[in-house]
Amino acid sequence: MYGRDVLAGDWRRPKKGTIPCVPAEVDLVVEDADSGFCGAVVACGKDAVTLEDRFGRRRVFPLAPAAFLLEGKPVTLVRPPAAPRGPRRSASGSIVVEGLRARVARESRIYVEGVHDAALVEKVWGHDLRVEGVVVEYLEGIDDLPAVVEEFGPGPGRRLGVLVDHLVEGSKESRIAAQVSSPYVLVVGHPFVDVWQAVKPSTLRIPAWPSVPKGVPWKEGVIEALGWRVSPAEAWRRILAAVTDYTDLEPELLGRVEELIDFVTAQEPS
Repeated sequence: MYGRDVLAGDWRRPKKGTIPCVPAEVDLVVEDADSGFCGAVVACGKDAVTLEDRFGRRRVFPLAPAAFLLEGKPVTLVRPPAAPRGPRRSASGSIVVEGLRARVARESRIYVEGVHDAALVEKVWGHDLRVEGVVVEYLEGIDDLPAVVEEFGPGPGRRLGVLVDHLVEGSKESRIAAQVSSPYVLVVGHPFVDVWQAVKPSTLRIPAWPSVPKGVPWKEGVIEALGWRVSPAEAWRRILAAVTDYTDLEPELLGRVEELIDFVTAQEPS
């Protein structure tokens, strides 16, 4: 005559439809209604949430209706909405220009020493160069740099940027670069013997670039020291494939390439 036992069943969970839904944001502290496990949300997937208690123990629970207590009251945890996506980034870290159309190339150019330098610059800065309409060409060495600059004919609206390997004080490269004095030419360089060294050793999972004895061709000496047993061309393909973005390169190269792009795209003073 008194009806069913009021203590029977799951008395802690109100009737369906009266339980609030709460996004399972990271660091939200809840209690599993069945087990009493209490912890903060550390991850939430499509069907389950991971809680971590104050002892660092973690447990995974299904996202069932009214399965948790928040401040002692039943709630239904739901997957939080995805964070809004920010602008896409290119390999150089710049914001990607969506729907980019090819533009007429500038008269200004960037010259690099070799094909490996050109390939690395294209892989990391290719998007930026196409946005700016800048072409990169390679010189196959800089022994004839003064003559190359004269043939290029730099001037207003026709700037030339040159990236040199091993541009350190007292080197042959520094003496050649010093012969170029046009205000429309910028010669910069990195300290590495070869552009291979501009790739961080950690990118290739090696402890460091090996030292090569004088008189031994540098690339071949590196390959032998690393025990790769491949040709220089195959070694370069391995190195280039390991590079995904600017974080795989040394700052000494990053800064110089950015400097050259800024120089050849600078607006001429009116």
